Amino acid sequence: MQFEKLDVWKRASRLACDIYKATKDCKDYGFKDQVTRSAVSIPSNIAEGIERETANDESRFLYYAKGSAGELVTQLYIGIEIGFIAKDEGLKLVAETKEVAAMIAALIKRRKGFVKELEPDYGGCN
Repeated sequence: MQFEKLDVWKRASRLACDIYKATKDCKDYGFKDQVTRSAVSIPSNIAEGIERETANDESRFLYYAKGSAGELVTQLYIGIEIGFIAKDEGLKLVAETKEVAAMIAALIKRRKGFVKELEPDYGGCN
């Protein structure tokens, strides 16, 4: 299992554990479920991608992991705003999530040669 040797997988796994700890007293089970699913999805998709046979499959799952990181950042900001997560702790988790996302992007770039970063399309409202 080569994914277990990757620093990005180790950090993403630690981040998921930290998210569980940060939300352990949250009584809004819908929020708690959503934020923990996003967090667990990051290292899970890294592992699944690394275990895939082709570069395209690997990249697809690494992109899923990167997308889950974006989802998690959004949920953390919401959790901070509504008081489910302490601001200081939440902002540390946001920073770590962004660093993990950057590591995933670097891994994609190293494996595939580029990272797909689309420009937003505002339907002609630029």
